Amino acid sequence: MSNLVDPGTSPKPTASDLDDDELLEGSHAPQGSLAVLAVGAIGVVFGDIGTSPLYAFQAVLTGPHPLAVDLTDIYGVVSLIFWSMMVVVTAKYVLLVLRTDNNGEGGSLALLALINRTLPDSGRLKWLTTLGLLATALFYADSMLTPAISVISAVEGFGVISDRFHPFIVPIALTILFGLFAIQAHGTERVGKLFGPVMLVYFGAIAAMGIYNIPSHPQVLWEPLNPWYIWRFYQAHPTLSFLSLGAVIYAITGVEALYADMGHFGRKPITIAWLYVAFPCLLLNYMGQAALLVVRPEAATNPFFLMVPEQLLVPLVLLATAATVIASQAVISGAYSVTQQAVQLGYLPRMQIMHTSSKVVGQIYMPAVNWFLAFMVAALVISFRSSAAMLPAYGFAVAGTMAITTIMEAVVVLRIWKVSPGPAIAMLTFFLAVDCAYLAAGSAKFFEGAWFPIAAGLIIFMLLTTWSRGRALMRISMAEGAIPMEVFAKSAHSSAARVAGTAVFMASTKSGVPSALLHNIKHNKVLHERVVILTIAIQGVPYVDEEKRFKVTDLGQGFYRLIIKFGFLEETDVPAALKRVSLCGAPFEMMKTSFFLSRQTLIASAKPGMWIWREKLFAWMLRNAASAMEFFRLPTNRVVELGSQVEI
Repeated sequence: MSNLVDPGTSPKPTASDLDDDELLEGSHAPQGSLAVLAVGAIGVVFGDIGTSPLYAFQAVLTGPHPLAVDLTDIYGVVSLIFWSMMVVVTAKYVLLVLRTDNNGEGGSLALLALINRTLPDSGRLKWLTTLGLLATALFYADSMLTPAISVISAVEGFGVISDRFHPFIVPIALTILFGLFAIQAHGTERVGKLFGPVMLVYFGAIAAMGIYNIPSHPQVLWEPLNPWYIWRFYQAHPTLSFLSLGAVIYAITGVEALYADMGHFGRKPITIAWLYVAFPCLLLNYMGQAALLVVRPEAATNPFFLMVPEQLLVPLVLLATAATVIASQAVISGAYSVTQQAVQLGYLPRMQIMHTSSKVVGQIYMPAVNWFLAFMVAALVISFRSSAAMLPAYGFAVAGTMAITTIMEAVVVLRIWKVSPGPAIAMLTFFLAVDCAYLAAGSAKFFEGAWFPIAAGLIIFMLLTTWSRGRALMRISMAEGAIPMEVFAKSAHSSAARVAGTAVFMASTKSGVPSALLHNIKHNKVLHERVVILTIAIQGVPYVDEEKRFKVTDLGQGFYRLIIKFGFLEETDVPAALKRVSLCGAPFEMMKTSFFLSRQTLIASAKPGMWIWREKLFAWMLRNAASAMEFFRLPTNRVVELGSQVEI
């Protein structure tokens, strides 16, 4: 899969803009020792799932469909949580999904790019693209909900300390969240170094809390691990036990981060961190909460904070708040990475991307995404005002993303890995059945908050597909009546004056004459000594090997066609790349090179393609796209923009 970038907009995926032999391989292995990477994974990858004990057990017992706090219900809930972590997190994600990487990178868009790049008939699997974009849209909804729920659930611990704090919970949460979003522009490199150690302390603390409470009812160490208690739970409350799945899923929220952040840490460190640290610590804490509830059923109002003596409440609230800020930071950074992938793969217009680290490629800051998330998170906190009210929305977003991942994984297992269909279909059907059970239970809470991820997801999905479809229609319109470059080069050489220097004309395709070049010869009637038609091709891999990055074609008469290939996680720094080109005449000197860009103005027409409201939406997105000069890192005093009108 490769996407060609034009200066007017961001890349648009096509089935194969380059030849099959140009589908490249690239890799970007995480750097560092296994122990260091595992600690880093604990800080970033498991921040979300690690903070779920703050609200998961409480939500199951005291949510909109409360349960009796008796032995059957307590054991049933613990058993559901344990087997959810075993089946969904350990078996599906850690042992299966993490093995499906796109040259080391994970996440729904990376998985979609892998499928499109690998399968020759991927063009007929358009439903996969739809699912991949739906998963991306739900991830954005998750990115709004996670900071809001995590931080306010920790701040609610102040209400356990004293009732006098209740009126201040929302203002305190908003202050913390505003500060979190405000510091994003400074980068997370220094703060990130503290994530792992802080989360190690947090996981140690929640494990100690469990160990402290388990002796009051030691049977929780082995009894609830028997799945028979799930059946007893169902027999006691057939309807309530099913609806409780919509709250049990809170115990595994953040599971998608294992896959999405794989490129930062690698499969093995994430696996070790889960199996040897996160999983046992989480299980001990849930068992401790269960033991506490058996002895003190009234603790169901907030079992997590009531697990410790009163004198330890303040340190626990502060530690939990720090952990939720870290969990929020991880998902915010993930939103930047997903947006960068969406821009590079042609599903969103160009946006300003600021690199906050000179050492770590993946550490970026996107102002538009940051403040959009900040606004939505603040709106959620003000509207819902408590973690319990937001949780139904949270569960649906997680369940939807999990189900889509399973379906896409099935394509990889059956079509790419070509595993024996019998066992593979049985395993994947079981995983999908579990996901659908959670999804159905979450859907039952539509009017309690599950409407939010559906609404937010549909809006974001509409933006992603409108941009993708609009770019396709623009490409078709611009290709109509295109002049072959070879014919143009011969005629222009004899009819135009040549001047010293190099002119680089950015083009979206590998054939035809860029509109900026046509307008330049029409109005100025001059050509530079060297004319380079430059196309940026975004590949279906995260990083491109340097020896395969450039393709140069000498068209004669001083004309060259140059294709520069980037991975979908790489920065499209055109001047830096040009300095490494050696097959295009003399070396490029930026002060003797002029860059000509095309800026298209959209004209709505009666042509079939998109509804008029989508054309207007696309035109708005086109007008608000970030400057091509900034996106391609072009020198500001060497750029000339020439406008053109395009009908779709």
